[in-house]
Amino acid sequence: MAANDRGVHVPNRDFEVTPIVDVVRDVGDIAASTGRADLAERLEHTSARLRDPAVRVIIVGEFKQGKSKLINALVNAPVCPVDDDIATSVPLAVGYGEESSAWVLRRVDAPATRSSAKKPPVRTVEREEIELSDLAQYVSEQGNPSNERGLLAAEVLLPRELLKGGLKLIDSPGVGGLDSSNALTTLSALSTAHAVLVVSDASQEYTEPEVQFLKHAMRVSPNVAAVLAKTDLYPEWRQVEDIDRGHLEGVGDDVPIFSVSSDLRLLAAELQDRELNDESGFPALVAHLRREVLGRAEVIHERSAVHDLLSVVEQLAISMRAELNALRNPQDTPRMIAELEEAKAKADEFRGRSAHWQVTLTDGISDLIADMEHDLRDRLRTVQREAERAIDEGDPGPIWDQISEWIDQRATSAVTETFVWTDERSRWLSEEVADLFSEGESAIPAIDVGSTEGVLDPVEPISGLDPGRMGAGEKIYIGVRGSYGGVLMVGLATGLIGMALINPLSLLAGILVGRRAYREDMHARLARRQQEAKLLVRRYIDEVIFQVGKQLKDRLRLVQRTARDHFGSMAEELHRSLSEALNSAKTAAGSFTATRDERVIALQEKIAMLDGLRDLIPELPPAPVRRGLPARPSAQPAEDTAHSGTAR
Repeated sequence: MAANDRGVHVPNRDFEVTPIVDVVRDVGDIAASTGRADLAERLEHTSARLRDPAVRVIIVGEFKQGKSKLINALVNAPVCPVDDDIATSVPLAVGYGEESSAWVLRRVDAPATRSSAKKPPVRTVEREEIELSDLAQYVSEQGNPSNERGLLAAEVLLPRELLKGGLKLIDSPGVGGLDSSNALTTLSALSTAHAVLVVSDASQEYTEPEVQFLKHAMRVSPNVAAVLAKTDLYPEWRQVEDIDRGHLEGVGDDVPIFSVSSDLRLLAAELQDRELNDESGFPALVAHLRREVLGRAEVIHERSAVHDLLSVVEQLAISMRAELNALRNPQDTPRMIAELEEAKAKADEFRGRSAHWQVTLTDGISDLIADMEHDLRDRLRTVQREAERAIDEGDPGPIWDQISEWIDQRATSAVTETFVWTDERSRWLSEEVADLFSEGESAIPAIDVGSTEGVLDPVEPISGLDPGRMGAGEKIYIGVRGSYGGVLMVGLATGLIGMALINPLSLLAGILVGRRAYREDMHARLARRQQEAKLLVRRYIDEVIFQVGKQLKDRLRLVQRTARDHFGSMAEELHRSLSEALNSAKTAAGSFTATRDERVIALQEKIAMLDGLRDLIPELPPAPVRRGLPARPSAQPAEDTAHSGTAR
């Protein structure tokens, strides 16, 4: 057991997965020997998932809350750059490796050729090994401000016992509050993670943005826990913990909270002090990661492996049993062939585009895209109406920067809610299709919808607006220009009675007319600024709808293609198994007696081998509780979100 894992005894996971890995290998060998390369390839993927589960845990939170030092304390190594003036700018994944190493990942465009000049560039991911000591130059705001290097992520491999079971800790950039654009990027990554740790320091209770982010994270990720960091710096941390527990009870009953001190943990590891390690609070967090995160992920991988094994064994046995029955009971061959013909016809229907699961998937995605677009437009139109009312209530010029920031926060909040609801609906649809495909069986493995990167394309910020400030000279010019007409008219009128053109009456008239002209000019300028501000808001909202709608459509299409390919390959496998069983039965019916006995013995041996392997397959773990159709949340009132952008 490693130094950083003292006090938590967990058996080696290799002893748990080795037997089922051996069964997967043996069944795959039988599939390959019988000419079923498709089934053998399927089990190769199953074996790879068992040997390298890659359990992803994302550590999220606002800036400077102690996320990076938390990872350092968990793995007992200064892997994440930590300093008072250093913030993470690139996601950093820390996983297991026999030797310490560091890598950065960047997307590169393949060189264009003459034949592909008119096609969009083909992008690939390039891995570049770097020195572990140079990591801060790539993943921190100080060395890589705003990710100017264009990196996708960084990865560090360490020989740590905690990581050996497949655990991968991901340090994410600070979300900067729920209404920050970083929050949406982080939420898009949560849907592919096995667990989430939401970190907040013990300086104060949860802010409104943090509570809202916790609610969204629970709807996106299946396993969420809260971490109260820096308890050594704040003597009143227990009171903050009690208040935060109250907030968590309002979010969900099953959200645990762990109060920890990363500095005490690192000091305990250095001094080999068990009591100090217990005082740091980390043993409970490590136990949670091992039992609730690795344990749950292991159940998911085991369910997937058991389902794959049972499916492959059953398909291999179909052909063998059909041929064996035809050899041993020739009189029943016509009935068996008729049954196989009927099953094969059903399999043909199952793999066609008109199959029930195909129709459900296609209609579900179409409905979901329409609902998503309506939900997004409805929320953003609400933001637009609120912004226009605020603009009509005063002069937007002097406070345009504040108005722009508020609109950006409200728009990001609306997009976040639409994304979370769309993610819930897409997962529900995948589960519904799985139930239809398997005729009620809920043991279909979870479908990985792939990368969620780029859910929100960069949207151009709201353009600037004339603040409406005028100098003294311009004000005098407007007043003089307006008063000129008053002086001239009254001066001409009084000239009829012998008075000079410029006299007290004409000057008074000029002042009055000039003031009125100045007020009218100010009102006209204000109206123009208000109209221009509304136009800028509408353009911004239209751009957000265009960019976000496109990305969410692409995401849903990815869900559709992934589910279609996943279940379509299973339908093809079943169809091929039934076709081979039918051909084997027909061939066996016309075989000669001399070779029939030898074939019967060979088939009996293979079937006995399959039955023996089937007995080694563990029982299918209990299926998770199926969720209902997620309802569309109502739009958050403006008065409830007016303070949601407040920083800690």
